[in-house]
Amino acid sequence: MIEIAIVAGLILLNGVFAMSELAVVSASKPLLRSMSERGQRGASAALALAEQPGRFLSTVQVGITLIGIVAGAFSGATLGGSLAEALYAAGLPETASSALGYGGVVAIITYLQVVIGELVPKQFALRNAEAIACLVASPMATLSRIAAPVVWLLDASTRLIFRILGMSETNEDTVTEEEIKSMVAQAAETGVIERDEKRMIAGVLRLSDRRARSVMTPRTDVELMMFDEDFTVLQAQLNKARHSRVPIASEDSDNIIGVLVMREYFAAQPKDHRALKRLLRTPQVVPDTMGALDVLDTLRQADFPLALVLDEYGHFEGIVTPADILEAIAGVFKSDLDDNEDDEAVRREDGSWLLAGSLTADELADRLGLDLPEKRDYQTLAGFIIDHMQHIPATGEVLEHEGWRFEVVDMDGRRVDKVLAAPLPIAPLL
Repeated sequence: MIEIAIVAGLILLNGVFAMSELAVVSASKPLLRSMSERGQRGASAALALAEQPGRFLSTVQVGITLIGIVAGAFSGATLGGSLAEALYAAGLPETASSALGYGGVVAIITYLQVVIGELVPKQFALRNAEAIACLVASPMATLSRIAAPVVWLLDASTRLIFRILGMSETNEDTVTEEEIKSMVAQAAETGVIERDEKRMIAGVLRLSDRRARSVMTPRTDVELMMFDEDFTVLQAQLNKARHSRVPIASEDSDNIIGVLVMREYFAAQPKDHRALKRLLRTPQVVPDTMGALDVLDTLRQADFPLALVLDEYGHFEGIVTPADILEAIAGVFKSDLDDNEDDEAVRREDGSWLLAGSLTADELADRLGLDLPEKRDYQTLAGFIIDHMQHIPATGEVLEHEGWRFEVVDMDGRRVDKVLAAPLPIAPLL
């Protein structure tokens, strides 16, 4: 019985080493760092081990190797001999009883070591890596100091081989955007975060890749008014304005002389052009290629948070406000849609989508799972359609792309207004 207890103890100790190895290696360093800052016991030691994986893995390997040698030798010498004697006493030939005795013990010990000493502990480690890492870190650090000469030799040998192969010993401690997106998607699938939260997080991540042109309100949707109009006519137009801020141009629609805040206009009730001009606010001016995050920073520091977007030729392309940045993250608000507009993306019962031509390309990719190039000459679904067709489409024209059928169902003049996107049927396997 004592022999069985010793072997069982060695198998369990092997399990502790296996669990410690996987827990420390798979634990999140940022989370361990946060736990350490909160003063959680063992977190600092676990973080130190995780940041020196070579020494830690060498320590674990020393332990597992020694346990394997001791368990194999001890079980063979004691349990194997005892089982062989029992089989011989039961009437088996000496050669057969010896082979079955030692072979049987080795098979059983190997099975128990794989299941109880490896697989089960590693499953435990994967379930709560950070907590287990904190628990085992201090004993492992102590063992590393005790076995320092052997650990140093193994670690140095490993580093030497990596240098010979021209490889770095460890991967950089970085998290890619794709990994973040994958984690967010998994969290949404398991219910840890809401699906709307997932969409907003995706919007925030996309913001760094977007340009001013892709977040602005385009010129065609801007309520632009000409300062040179007869004041009575201009006043009548302003009184019917649908937006809270109205750009005012002079002589040419590209020459914006200021932006009128309608609340201030109605409060002041100017009687002529001169009085009206005193009310105009000076907006920021940004190029259409400026990054969305830089645009946000510009708006944050501006006294008047509205920016005119100009192209490389100085032509007025649209405006950007904090509301446009929020819309890029959270989506379009229903109150911002015109009375005759529907939502930009409506899913139908048959799995198809009725999409607005103004739907951003990023939102299109998210909705339909398309793989769009990062560098592209279009920012909207309408631009996507025109870019692939290479001409202004007519109502009823169809484009097939990445398993989807895009049909232009409505044109607003020369602008793509509505598109019906339906999944293409999957071809049967031959």
